[in-house]
Amino acid sequence: MGNSSQVTEFVLTGLTDDPQLQFILFVTFFTLYAITLLGNAGMIVLIRVSPQLHTPMYFFLTHLSFVDICCSSTITPNFLCHLLKEKKVISFAGCFTQLYFYGAFSTAECFLLAIMAYDRYVAICHPLLYLVTLSQIKCVQLVIVSYITGLLHSLVHIIPASRLFFCGPNIIKNFFCEGPALLQLACSDISLNNLLKLVFIGFTLMATILAILTSYTYVLMTILKMRSAKARRKAFSTCTSHFMVISIFYGCAGFVYAQSQPSKSIYINQIASVLYVVVTPMINPLIYSLRNQDVKAAFRKILGKKVAFFFIPKTEYLENSRKI
Repeated sequence: MGNSSQVTEFVLTGLTDDPQLQFILFVTFFTLYAITLLGNAGMIVLIRVSPQLHTPMYFFLTHLSFVDICCSSTITPNFLCHLLKEKKVISFAGCFTQLYFYGAFSTAECFLLAIMAYDRYVAICHPLLYLVTLSQIKCVQLVIVSYITGLLHSLVHIIPASRLFFCGPNIIKNFFCEGPALLQLACSDISLNNLLKLVFIGFTLMATILAILTSYTYVLMTILKMRSAKARRKAFSTCTSHFMVISIFYGCAGFVYAQSQPSKSIYINQIASVLYVVVTPMINPLIYSLRNQDVKAAFRKILGKKVAFFFIPKTEYLENSRKI
């Protein structure tokens, strides 16, 4: 970073200065982070070991879970450490590194959610062409494009931001290095940064939302034409969980980044950031596991095998496994 800023580190305000409340928050967010890691990692393992889940939809879901782990891990561990410290500081390079990777994984998640909506469109509207349209090679290509787009998109913002002059104050009014809050501290002109934010983030959000809405419009029209009530319920069950994840993700993201003057709504902005950074990655696997019949069936099958392994004699268990 070719930057001659006087600021060498930033101070994060966190969520509270009360030591007792900080300890409560540490326990709470440590629990949420543990659930995030276990839930998303468990979802990845479940999909990998369950042959009935080896479809394009669940292939994309494994990468969504991986991105959720990465998004949460770029912010939460550092936040947990700061809850135990009196002085909450992050270095200049550390702040921009955190901002870069979080932006990259968040952008990748936007495109993954749009791809998953397209997946539902093909599966429901063109079921006979599903495995042809979304072949294994095509799925891998779509995921790679999502990651590359995220990395490049974040780079577009981080390079100009890292070249801004920061002369003080150096207090970021949030618990992590958030882009809009960071730009408020710059002593130099941020018109280019705001333009890049408007164009690239706006385009990413609008393009992916448009793709999602278009896909689900066709999906809804196709479902309403189905004669079988059972088929309609099954189609709805595979779409509602994904649509809930989309609503929460874009709702929180839009609220955080649509504010032109975040300093006037610090506490509301922090609450939205907590939902966006900490809560959303945690609830994604819960939504999919609780509302998706295929995931629940695969989990019951795996759980049944584990229970049988511990409570049924080994010879009988092996004979039953061979029959299955």
